[in-house]
Parts: sequence; structure tokens; C-alpha cells
Amino acid sequence: MCGGVLYSHNGQEARVFFPNPKAVLPVRTRTGATTLLPWGRRQQQAGKLPLGGWARQESIYAGRWDRWFPVPVKLPIASFMETDIESHKHWYDLTQGQWIQGLVARDKHEQRLYVVTIEPELEDAIHERWPKIMAG
Repeated sequence: MCGGVLYSHNGQEARVFFPNPKAVLPVRTRTGATTLLPWGRRQQQAGKLPLGGWARQESIYAGRWDRWFPVPVKLPIASFMETDIESHKHWYDLTQGQWIQGLVARDKHEQRLYVVTIEPELEDAIHERWPKIMAG
């Protein structure tokens, strides 16, 4: 489900994990610049946006995110981390031209970023959810 990511922002490499309440992820703007936004919301954090750091693609298509005015965004991530059923961490690199699909949700002055997830295509996949990887 993408519990951690590695990215570069302003020449600095950052490795962040969702449990950290200060976790931010890079978002590519329309001008090609990159800005950092808070990654989801945790139980102890104030706000009205959904708890967690992920948005299931099927829930987006079903309109469950509409009340938060969702905006699709590109997350220029170098690699992401998944934990398998035995709690082993695995890092997966993205290749040149790939990015992870994100969603920016808003409620008045609150704005947070969520990683869009899909069900893996392989029947024997070791992960229940997978970040939606795009290219182009």
C-alpha cells in the first residue's frame, strides 16, 4: 500500500514513511515545478479530511471523494516501499518517465495528499493494494 517513499526535492533526497505526522510528498505542478504537500491524515491530527494516506481508485470512481473536491496529481517518486505478509520491507524503483498517481483533497483551508491505490493485477500478488503507477 506504499508505506514509504524515496524522492528528491530541491536537490535533497528524502525518505519518508506514512506513520510520521510530518510526512510530505512531492507534487508536480502544471508548470513542471514541484511542491510538497502533507501526506494524508493520522488519528491524532486535527482536520476533517479522511484518515489514512491512500485513496482506493474504485472509491474515487464511485464518487466517495467528491465532497473533498479531488484533484488528480503526479507524484515524482524515485521508489516506494511495501511490506509483505511476513512484515519484510521491499523497495520498488520507478523508471524514467513513471510517476505515482496522487489525489489532493480539500476541506476549507485543509489540503492533503493521498496516494491512489489499485488492486494488483497478478492473482498471486503478495500485496493487497498497490500504488497506481503511471507513465508518459
